Amino acid sequence: MGHEDIEAAARRIAPFIRRTPVVKLDHATGANLQNDVYLKLECLQVSGSFKIRGATNRVKTLEPNRIENGLVAASGGNHGLATAYVAAQAGVPATIYLPNNASPLKAEKLRKWGADVRFAGNVWDEAHEAALAEAKACGAFYMHPFADAQIVSGQGTVALEMVDQIPDADIYIVAIGGGGLISGMSEVLKHVKPDARIIGVEPTGSPTLHASLAAGHVVRLPEITTKVATMACGRTDESIYAIVAKHVDDIVLVEDADMQKAAELLWFEFGIAADLSGAASLAALMSGAFKPPRGARIAGLVCGAGVEGLNG
Repeated sequence: MGHEDIEAAARRIAPFIRRTPVVKLDHATGANLQNDVYLKLECLQVSGSFKIRGATNRVKTLEPNRIENGLVAASGGNHGLATAYVAAQAGVPATIYLPNNASPLKAEKLRKWGADVRFAGNVWDEAHEAALAEAKACGAFYMHPFADAQIVSGQGTVALEMVDQIPDADIYIVAIGGGGLISGMSEVLKHVKPDARIIGVEPTGSPTLHASLAAGHVVRLPEITTKVATMACGRTDESIYAIVAKHVDDIVLVEDADMQKAAELLWFEFGIAADLSGAASLAALMSGAFKPPRGARIAGLVCGAGVEGLNG
């Protein structure tokens, strides 16, 4: 997978996705930001997150007979929603496995899109094992959220839009679950803007890539304690690790409470309904986990929609 693959994915999925807007976080009195910060609102994307990009690209690169028995996915919520959406558009069944801590509202939305929703385990990795077994048993196509070059290429199309919309950004801050988003984006950013810095954000309770980079190889976390299902992953993929090790400048860790505060601010001051992963970029700045140099222009993502910030 490279920049050319992501360009091809962008052309392939263009008729099926939205070019989401960017908002500058000016007059954000509660955030105490010292830099110009811009957020791309993928919470307004088809299905509610950037995940539709990868799911659409994956399905559009498959022969129809590969999906005639349906699609199966394991997800913290957003990848499942994207998979259910593309399955509905293709007229095939979708079975989505969720960990037990997934958002009940996202589970209900999955059902409204016709998906068969099943719960398995307490973290994504356990739901993943159950989903793989189901896909094998019924002959469905398994939609892996990050260990799939076509999925990652689709996710990387976010960066193509961001470079065009925020041409003078110096630093990109990206939430990490399994790592598909940041790896796809980094392939674009280091090709187009080699001097740009790329900062990943993980929960302190699921430091998957942070721990792997520290070890110098992919590791499996001994436990996952974050409550953010969309960012909980015990082990990344070797191919994702290789891209992140090559392109990503740093990974910072934030508490679940930091993301909650950022989600509440996004709703209170901007009317943006972000899930906690969608608030991770801002949380890294508000919490001080990442301290950008003064004058640096920051680009981040509200990568997923949710109601967590409405409850503050």
